[in-house]
Amino acid sequence: MIKTQNYRFLICLALFALAACSGAKKEEAADEGVATVLPDEKNEVTVLPLKRQIFNHELVSNGKIVAGGMADLRFESSGIVAQIYVKNGDRVHKGQKLAELDKFRLKNKTAQSKDALEKAKLELQDVLIGQGYAADDTANVPDDIMQLARVKSGYDQTLSQYELAKYEEEHATLIAPFDGVVANLFSKPYNAPSSSDAFCTIIGSQGMEADFTVLESELPLIKGGDKVVVTPYADPSAKYEGRISEINPLVDDKGMVKVKAVVNGQGKLFNGMNIRVNVHRSLGEQLVVPKSSVVLRSGKQVIFTLKDNKAKWNYVQTVLENSDEYTIVEDEVQEGDVVIVTGNVNLAHEAPVKVIENKK
Repeated sequence: MIKTQNYRFLICLALFALAACSGAKKEEAADEGVATVLPDEKNEVTVLPLKRQIFNHELVSNGKIVAGGMADLRFESSGIVAQIYVKNGDRVHKGQKLAELDKFRLKNKTAQSKDALEKAKLELQDVLIGQGYAADDTANVPDDIMQLARVKSGYDQTLSQYELAKYEEEHATLIAPFDGVVANLFSKPYNAPSSSDAFCTIIGSQGMEADFTVLESELPLIKGGDKVVVTPYADPSAKYEGRISEINPLVDDKGMVKVKAVVNGQGKLFNGMNIRVNVHRSLGEQLVVPKSSVVLRSGKQVIFTLKDNKAKWNYVQTVLENSDEYTIVEDEVQEGDVVIVTGNVNLAHEAPVKVIENKK
């Protein structure tokens, strides 16, 4: 009986020791977990002194590139294409020869019309002589007599035919009306060009225009001469500057207003390109902060300022924005305060921070 009680005592003692050891390990593990979750390190942040500066309001829209000068060229007489001197994509200068028709029939027609005109001149002189006037002194012939003589001789009709034949011969050669690029040229030599379609198109390369729309409510934010930056969707890294040239004074049924801007495309923008348009307008000096400095807390906008190496929580109200910055109302934050720009996502009020870089 005594042995049994001793055994029970020893078993209880062993269980107690085991429980104590297990509890110590759990407490140690819990301490390690707390140390992992709550490290004794300061938040690293970058800061920026708050000051007034020129703020450029930015309005973003989508649009298309349209050539400032574009001409569909056609032959004004029928015939067979004899020569084509250019191809699609070629850059041409004003007055440069592009293509021409076979001119044999046209030259022959012009020569015949010229002969007919000379005969009509002789007929006119005969009529004037018959009326008692000198053939070489038409200045003294009364207007009604001269008109009668021109009609009877057929001079006016023959002159019109000669001028038309000469015009058709001259316009059997296509000439570039301005500097630009050749497009939509699909005809081949020794074929008659289509009478319904343009022979080719010349797209002016100097003045490209950006066509885009803005909301009716955004009209007060833009004006003629405002700077625009155009970015083609085909090449997001490329940026081209321009100025607003036209604001159409009409709001369509969708509440949109059409706007044009002249853009320096540097010869790299093509008619019909889809683009992103950023309109910049200077609104003078404002209290400006980077967008990264504004965070949300319980649905409200907050800026953290630096004071005594601690983050101070400040409610703010933003007014205008562009792609990088906000303007704010000077209330809880003042000009000269040091604003935390990065490292502020998980900050709390009075949290200790460590400045790793000062932004200028």
